Amino acid sequence: MAKKKQIRLKASAGILSTIAILGLGFLKANPEILSTVSGISSQNQPKQSQQLKKFSKVDFGSIEDKVPTQSLAQSVLTPSIKKNLKGAVTYNGAGAFIINANKTELNANVNSAPYVQLASQDSLGRPRLANALLNKSSRQYKKRTETSGADGKSNAAKINPVGWKQLMIPEGPYTTLYNRGHSIGYALAGNIKSFDASEANPRNISTQTSWANQSSNGNDENTGQNYYEGLVRRALDRNKTVRYRVEPLYEGNDLVPYGTHMEAKSKDGSLEFNVFIPNVQPGVQIDYSTGKGTLMR
Repeated sequence: MAKKKQIRLKASAGILSTIAILGLGFLKANPEILSTVSGISSQNQPKQSQQLKKFSKVDFGSIEDKVPTQSLAQSVLTPSIKKNLKGAVTYNGAGAFIINANKTELNANVNSAPYVQLASQDSLGRPRLANALLNKSSRQYKKRTETSGADGKSNAAKINPVGWKQLMIPEGPYTTLYNRGHSIGYALAGNIKSFDASEANPRNISTQTSWANQSSNGNDENTGQNYYEGLVRRALDRNKTVRYRVEPLYEGNDLVPYGTHMEAKSKDGSLEFNVFIPNVQPGVQIDYSTGKGTLMR
């Protein structure tokens, strides 16, 4: 009887060992279940690791590229960003996206002196919506160093917006990861006396990549914010009146915007656009929750 009992105990131990091994293999193959068993839901994993997973299949291109890859540009088009854009989103082949076939609901038939309206920063200090009515009298043709902000500050005064973690880029067309990106540009509205167009206005300055802020080579092959601002500048120079709307868009509580939604419409209808400029930089991975950038070689 003792021998039979021993045999039964060994058989039971063998079965339990087999079940344990099979169970461990199943859990390893299903990390979401494993993390729940460990008391750590996949939804509660550190945000940075989730972002790294999100970008794991992105083609970042090279820091020497003038235009981001389509893969990199699309990486910031999350479901919530698309929802904010409120229209069909189409890649333009030059780094940016056309929204709603370039049609906007802005009302340009406004009789008013030029103005700029800036929403208050949110609880995280992030700049939000900016609205403007512009004409040739709002244009600023002087260099920034020749003027001062509306509050008397020298333009030598600058702020570092939230998420500002500068990264030097060793080669290529851009030397730094970030610029102090204006929602309403100095050249468009710097002559409106009530508007502080300096780089010390936190409601008008966001952490924007050099590509997203600067890119424009005079044609439609490289379309960052500067390209579309150029369309507005030229319209104002032709004595057009333009309604203009710019909004940095964020994902959750991330400090750095995923991109900028830009809309413009002239009173006579000769200018109209509705676009999204992704806040990306060729050859760089950005952690939007903190602003930290990593060169991808």
